[in-house]
Amino acid sequence: MKKVIHIVVSFTALILIWLLAVIFGNWNKALLPSPLNVVEGFKEMVYSGVLLTSILDSMLRFAIGYCIAVITGVTLGLILGWFRGVWNYINPIVQLLRPISPIAWLPFIVLWFGIGDLPAIVIIFIAAFFPILLTTVTAVSKVDQTYIKVARNFGIKGVSFLTKIVLPSAFPYIATSLHLALGTAWVFLVAGEMVGAQTGLGYLIIDSRNNLRADMLLSSIIVIGLIGLILDSLIGLIEKSILNKFGFVANDGRT
Repeated sequence: MKKVIHIVVSFTALILIWLLAVIFGNWNKALLPSPLNVVEGFKEMVYSGVLLTSILDSMLRFAIGYCIAVITGVTLGLILGWFRGVWNYINPIVQLLRPISPIAWLPFIVLWFGIGDLPAIVIIFIAAFFPILLTTVTAVSKVDQTYIKVARNFGIKGVSFLTKIVLPSAFPYIATSLHLALGTAWVFLVAGEMVGAQTGLGYLIIDSRNNLRADMLLSSIIVIGLIGLILDSLIGLIEKSILNKFGFVANDGRT
């Protein structure tokens, strides 16, 4: 209940500050629309169907790019984390590529993949892949040696060893990277759609700006934030479910 009160008070204060800024700042609504203008813009996008279409297009791109990044990042991370000799050769290349913003690759991505869904998916993949890969590799190195000795005593080897021993042991660390990667990928989804796509929430922002509809632009930004918050909560639930399955959650819900 306290959490609900905190949320209500926080957002009420934010809207109040926003309203006061509009009233006393004497802002033109084309530069800073009031909360009421934004609500009207939101309703217009809902009734026209453009908001739902944009959300569905963005979510589809995000799901494809993020899922591919999770699958490849975790799989390669488990393999390279276990075969440290190979990782020692690959790590310098990863460290070189990792700090490069996915947006910096955009000119090449557009040249290679054209305009449409693919550029945004590739940007999401790049944004999510490196944090997942690096954290998984590090997590594998922290696996308790007791588990490894027990597995070897029982003759568990190969893929079974990675999936039944290493992955469950490393998952708490990997789960943290999935959270971080999700937020980063969502941010870059919007950036990718603002340049390389003709639909989606990022494109909706650009389209609203070009039509001088600051109310729709701000509505789109708020929707993006809310969806990011919902996605983060959903992955938190999935993470908790998997941790529970692997035995990392206590009866009182603590990990």
